Amino acid sequence: MSRFVDRVVLHLAAGDGGRGCTSVHREKFKPLGGPDGGNGGSGGDVVLVVDPQVHTLLDFHFRPHARAGKGQPGMGANRNGARGEDLVLAVPPGTVVLNEDGQVLADLVGAGTRFVAAEGGKGGLGNAALASRARKAPGFALLGEPGEVRDLTLELKSMADVGLVGFPSAGKSSLVSVLSAAKPKIADYPFTTLAPNLGVVSVGDDTFTIADVPGLIPGASEGRGLGLDFLRHIERTAVLAHVVDCANLESDRDPVSDVDALEAELAAYQPELADAGLGDLADRPRVVVLNKIDVPDAADMAEMVTVHFEAKGWPVYAISAVAHKGLDELRYGLYELIKAHRKANPPAAPERIVLRPRAVDVAEFTVRKDPDEAGAFVVSGSKPERWIRQTDFANDEAVGFLADRLARLGVEDALIKAGAQAGCAVTIGDVSFDWEPQTPAGVDLMRTGRGTDIRLESDERVGAHERKYRKRVRRGLIDPDEEILE
Repeated sequence: MSRFVDRVVLHLAAGDGGRGCTSVHREKFKPLGGPDGGNGGSGGDVVLVVDPQVHTLLDFHFRPHARAGKGQPGMGANRNGARGEDLVLAVPPGTVVLNEDGQVLADLVGAGTRFVAAEGGKGGLGNAALASRARKAPGFALLGEPGEVRDLTLELKSMADVGLVGFPSAGKSSLVSVLSAAKPKIADYPFTTLAPNLGVVSVGDDTFTIADVPGLIPGASEGRGLGLDFLRHIERTAVLAHVVDCANLESDRDPVSDVDALEAELAAYQPELADAGLGDLADRPRVVVLNKIDVPDAADMAEMVTVHFEAKGWPVYAISAVAHKGLDELRYGLYELIKAHRKANPPAAPERIVLRPRAVDVAEFTVRKDPDEAGAFVVSGSKPERWIRQTDFANDEAVGFLADRLARLGVEDALIKAGAQAGCAVTIGDVSFDWEPQTPAGVDLMRTGRGTDIRLESDERVGAHERKYRKRVRRGLIDPDEEILE
């Protein structure tokens, strides 16, 4: 049996960027060929696209985890890595995207509307792109950035023309079944309908959609019953139709009090999303559908209350969904209201791509004291944090390049003004290090071996030659007592 799912939580991971390549061109009779390492490819994005053929979020209920393709690493001979493949997820029209804090990020309406839910990481530059006057043959490349990882909530707000509201067992599902080809579950007990039923109604050469809201009872706007979960499905409807059970035998209920109670709930419900062009729920056209007039007492009740609703200016239709009475009048009456709404609210023009240049006077980073450690500082900013993610800290030359970038950005001067002392801890992104202001940064470099930096020769990092030696010892290829490390 198919299920209607209108709210899911997605765990999305965009693709990681590929790392750049460190390579030097080598060809016979061509010495000093220069760096030729290619750039890494960017990771793929996770994109949500509106597809009119999708009507529920059921697929995401069973497969909530989604990951885009990774970017390929760069290669020698100036060959760039391939970009990771985007992951495109089809969502139904009316899908609202919320972040972890409940903030609306996107309202996806209209076929083909796209939203980048998670952005792929940028690929790292190869050493060919990093060559400069100071570094003619860089012995390092930049790492690819990790892709964005986020948890998003998708909520479906049905794009129906007519929304049916009414007490349980008022006959809403029966009405949907006789006006359209939909086949909802119908039984003689309350709360049979546990999910909105959608149907397409044909009127001549045109059509309109109809949906019911299950379990709407007094207190639904405060979470009672099922109404709070499904009230959002009528936010976008052009017409609200009250379906009233005129054959109800409860002594404390009558059609007038039923409609008044539901109107109070609709007034108390405040939509989180303001509908463009539709206004508030209180301003939507109303229609009263008096159902079950095939019962003799119900027909008398319908005749008595018709004058009350007509006095409010609401069209009233007395029908019997079981006996198929009055359905044509109702169908064409709803269509006239919808046609008037469509004329007054034409489809919105496609959104233009708006370019918003970044302001030049915005600070690119900030320096503040670390609240968790005395005498420590935290540097925040998109550029420094991105540079940290791109740096291979096992390569001294890459670390020196990072120091030069931070110095040119002004981080060194800002730390001095903030009162930083030599040896204090400085945190940028996920990396903490001891700040050494006496290390010259942003100056012309002396030529050293590839992958090394003369300014960092005093550190305690294990060099490549020593790592190779230790590896051979572990494998038993050499005797550490006889072999001397050069």
